Amino acid sequence: MLSYRHAFHAGNHADVLKHFVQIQLHEYMNQKDTVYTYIDTHSGAGVYALDSGYASKNAEYETGIGPLWERKDLPKSLAAYVNVVKGLNPSGKMRYYPGSPYCADKMMRQEDRLRLFELHPADSKILADNFRKVEEHAAQQGERPSGRGRRVLIERGDGFHAIKTLLPPPSRRALVLIDPPYEDKQDYRKVRDMLNDSLARFPSGVYAVWYPVLQRMESRQFADKLKRLPCKEWLNVTLTVTTPGPDGFGPLHSSGMFILNPPYTLEPTLREVMPYLVKVLGKDAGATFTIERGAQVTGTATARVGANGAVRMPVGNARRASPTSGTGSLRLPGQAPAGTPGAAATGPRAPAKPGSQRPGGAPVRASARPTAASPGGLPRIGRGPKRP
Repeated sequence: MLSYRHAFHAGNHADVLKHFVQIQLHEYMNQKDTVYTYIDTHSGAGVYALDSGYASKNAEYETGIGPLWERKDLPKSLAAYVNVVKGLNPSGKMRYYPGSPYCADKMMRQEDRLRLFELHPADSKILADNFRKVEEHAAQQGERPSGRGRRVLIERGDGFHAIKTLLPPPSRRALVLIDPPYEDKQDYRKVRDMLNDSLARFPSGVYAVWYPVLQRMESRQFADKLKRLPCKEWLNVTLTVTTPGPDGFGPLHSSGMFILNPPYTLEPTLREVMPYLVKVLGKDAGATFTIERGAQVTGTATARVGANGAVRMPVGNARRASPTSGTGSLRLPGQAPAGTPGAAATGPRAPAKPGSQRPGGAPVRASARPTAASPGGLPRIGRGPKRP
């Protein structure tokens, strides 16, 4: 929907999860010499100003990237993400937050290709301006030009449809990030339809889907429907930072990343980092995380492993693993043994923090919001309300 502007939510806990996972996927793709294509179906503005404009209205970054900014005990893989953000803020003050296109540009190699799509006319223009200014800034720093015309192509258009023209890529390697606003309930269906088509065209691509965890039916059923796609393997991770309100409304409390054809390196990294994110970003005792993985299995029952390590066989002829979440008092977490198909890992809930409400009470609201601005020679910023 063209009313959506991501700048209102830039740098929040959902962005932390999304961009941390994105950077891990880039690091894996970079391990092979063969070039690859990055496709961003909903690119946004590329860079967001946190100290003015949309982002400053709710200052959601104060409970996202904010608590990580000065931490000295960051896990190595999480530090890689924070360093990308710091690279956009050479003064040391947190003023700008990078969107997924900027993260991709910084992580990818000179020979790799970026294909960026954004339907919103204002954000599409800002995105193009931001890449031009990044190029100019790099030239001022004596860095070699990236050859933006060949390496980075930006198109104002609907990524749901445009992706059809790009798959399979010439190198047969691609990372696709799918991140629609989900303000329109049809976005859930469009994501599934697009993935079905994309997997038919290019089954070996790495597809990463961000989604909000909401009370609406479409959101509750979304991950389970993605598990039924014709993909060899999948991984699903969620981060919950606070207990949802009893009516299901209020600030976004939880989000997830669903990866089709995930790299083998991702799950161990998530098992290390997710408990840390819960500890640092969690607002109350409802904060937690889940990690699920599964593989397509034809005509064979697959074991499910619960958080207590008990193995159960699903009834009937299961097509794929469908991991269970934790048991007992933990609705989401605990840790299941690694290396078992369909294993689900969940993390312990965060301890209640001073002044916070325990489950059943009113959720703690973020104190501020983010903005979009155009700082001197640095990129302009954009995008407003995201994540319903």
